[in-house]
Formats: sequence, C-alpha cells, structure tokens
Amino acid sequence: MKKLINAPDAVLQDALHGVEAAHGDRVRVSYDPAFVVRRDAPVQGKVGLVSGGGSGHEPMHGGFVGVGMLDAACPGEVFTSPTPDQMIEATKAVNGGAGVVHIVKNYTGDVMNFDMAAEMGRGEDIEVETVLTNDDVAVEDSLYTAGRRGVGVTVLVEKICGGAAEDGRSLQEVADLGRRVNANGRSMGMALTPCITPASGNPSFELGEDEVEIGIGIHGEPGRYREKIAPASQIAERLMTPILEDLPFSSGDRLLVFVNGMGGTPLIELYVMYSEVAKIAEQRGLTIERNLVGNYITSLEMQGCSITLVKLDEEMVRYWDAPVNTPALRWGV
Repeated sequence: MKKLINAPDAVLQDALHGVEAAHGDRVRVSYDPAFVVRRDAPVQGKVGLVSGGGSGHEPMHGGFVGVGMLDAACPGEVFTSPTPDQMIEATKAVNGGAGVVHIVKNYTGDVMNFDMAAEMGRGEDIEVETVLTNDDVAVEDSLYTAGRRGVGVTVLVEKICGGAAEDGRSLQEVADLGRRVNANGRSMGMALTPCITPASGNPSFELGEDEVEIGIGIHGEPGRYREKIAPASQIAERLMTPILEDLPFSSGDRLLVFVNGMGGTPLIELYVMYSEVAKIAEQRGLTIERNLVGNYITSLEMQGCSITLVKLDEEMVRYWDAPVNTPALRWGV
C-alpha cells in the first residue's frame, strides 16, 4: 500500500488541517467535534443545510460547504459514519432561526446518528427536517443499508437545496424540493479496481485483471454481477438500462446527467462515458439540459464511475443554475 499520509489514524485530522489551510476564505473547521462550516454561518433567516458521512469520498461532503450549497458537513473516519455529537454541533452552528435540513445518505450508521441528532436539535428548539437519499438501483439491500443506498444524487440534492435555501425558501419548501430531486433521481456505478482504506491496507474486494464489478457501492460494496471488461459503450448500456427502466424515464423527459469518477479514473475516460450516455439518452428521446462530469463522490483511489440521471422540472433547473461558491463546485459568482 502506498498513500500520501503520515499515519493511518491521523488521516482525517491531517486532511481537515489541509482543508482549513486551503479554503479558509470559505470555511471554518471545528476539530472537536469535527465538522466543516461555511465561514459566515449562521446566516440569520436562512435555512441551514447539514450533511455528512464517512471520509474517503472527497470532495463530498466538506468540499461542498459554502455559499449556495451546504452550510456544514460532518466527516467520520474513512468509510465510517460521523457521530451524533458532530451532527448536533454542526446543526447548532448553522441554525439561523429558520430551521435546518439534514441531507442523509441511506446507510445504516448515517441514518441512525442523524436521527439522534435531529431529536437533540428539536430538544433545543431547532426545527429539523431530514431528506434521505436512496437513488442506487443496483441492489435493494446491501452490506450497509436497509433499502437502496444513497449515492450520486446526494450531490445534486445538496446543490439544488442549497440554491433554494440561499433564495430564502422555507424549511418545508427546501426539504420537499430535496425529496423531489431524490424521487426523480436514479444512479448506478461500476469499478475497474477496488480501493484500499488506510487502516486496513488491503483491497476492499478482489477483481481479476480482466474483470469489472457492475453495481458497486461507494465503500467498495459488491454489486449486481462481475463480468469481463468490455468497451465503454457496453458498460454505459449496462449502467443506463436499469436506471432508465427503474423510474421509468420516458421520451420527452428533461435530464440532469451526472457522470462521476470514483477517485482514480482519468477525466478523459469520464468524457468517453459521458459521450456514450448522451447517445443512449438521444436514442430514448431524452433531452440532457444540464450535466456534471468529474470526481465528486469518490471511493478513495478506486477506478470506475457512476451515472446519475435526474428528471428535471423548472424549479430544479433554477436552483441548479443558481450561484455556488464552494471548494469543489463553483459557478455564477
């Protein structure tokens, strides 16, 4: 195992120091308990947005803290849920009097701990709404979930809800919008290689040199099946077909397409995949109105990608286009 670290048990703290040094103009960092918060928080009269999860998926979530997106993010250790004390302190730090939305990926530890934090928040007279993401069509239950995993759509919910919150929308309106994005979004991922967590030093799963895993989770969980590697066009079809059939998407639908790298995939390959996705969408009579391509929700150094499709409406487009200024996502400012 080769990693640019000082020690396996210091990775999170060292990375947070790096975030603070690099992005102190946008965010503040709390170390005990650990969370990243936008520099001007709390913003009075604005709904606060808090998300979080295990580290190792960067830039999610800390890279999405800033104007137009999250107000705070809680990082756990690598692939490990953050704790309720992190979540409640982050919630209090962003509470500007209009309530707080928790955006939670459907993983057992995240759900349980955010539920506890929401109850703690309500006990301190903070209104809290929860938006649960569960967009992964690969498997119904997995090693870490009851029901579908929350994956790529989480980034899109954070951006669209962030735009709505910045626009002064109410707690219920922001939460309902996030739930609508999730309900209209579907994702599926694949891996060319496993990843290696700093603590274990071992691959998260075994893959032959000529094999790919279709339907993986962002922690290296196994997917639907393992098969011989094929051209990008066939892999795109493998991912797109179950996504398109699940909602289902229909001719005439307007799409936001997110082609995401898992951490170790060159951008040139992601654009090859996006080209194939665009061809499939055109064949189905679907119109891609917005897109995002790059490494935004990763699994350490895993090579592979995920595809997320969201069926758009005018409100989603408006808040997707709204200005955002975070370490990892920035436009319109």
